[in-house]
Amino acid sequence: MKIKYPINFHKGLTFFILLGLMVLYHNFTIGAWVYLALHGTYGFLWLIKDTIFPDKQWEQEIPTFQGIITFLLLGLYWVAPFILISSGTVPLLPLVAAAISLNIVGVFLHFTSDAQKYYTLKYKTGLITEGFFARCRNTNYLGEVLIYLAFAMLAQHWLPFLILGLFIAMVFVPNMIKKDKSLSRYPEFEEYKERSGLLFPKLLISRNIQEKETTT
Repeated sequence: MKIKYPINFHKGLTFFILLGLMVLYHNFTIGAWVYLALHGTYGFLWLIKDTIFPDKQWEQEIPTFQGIITFLLLGLYWVAPFILISSGTVPLLPLVAAAISLNIVGVFLHFTSDAQKYYTLKYKTGLITEGFFARCRNTNYLGEVLIYLAFAMLAQHWLPFLILGLFIAMVFVPNMIKKDKSLSRYPEFEEYKERSGLLFPKLLISRNIQEKETTT
């Protein structure tokens, strides 16, 4: 199977899992509804994104048992809503507003940068050093981190933060390093690496690089 199959199944199932938790625990407070709207919608948007501008890395074939493990690991992302909904905790409105804002920014960065990457590479191979990738080499991962950070904030528990940290350390960072190694085959990569951050945008760059950008 392709690795995207368990990922897409998890994304599409999320809305129904969350709604089921709300019914099971009779929790229809604002925190539960907001979480359902944010995480459930994100899952459906992911499926639309995979249809319109799919990511090539999720097209690789994997053994069935690895697909099952992938799905189970992704299930850890349901810990946050389980804690929020089962506990009956109602997050304060300022926290809700902050989580919604962070989620919007995350979805924007994640989806738009993925779209730029897909359509740029569709018509031209090589480094992408402008737009969303001008100062950050992994804007899509940054957006995804912000999305799940917003979910963890709503849960108001340390465990979702720990799970997000584990995913960053064990999945996101290794993938970003692997990507850097692949891009290093381009002669202009070292200069690009100097003026861009791995995960966060590098806003301060050396004067030499600024002078080169001004003269080109």
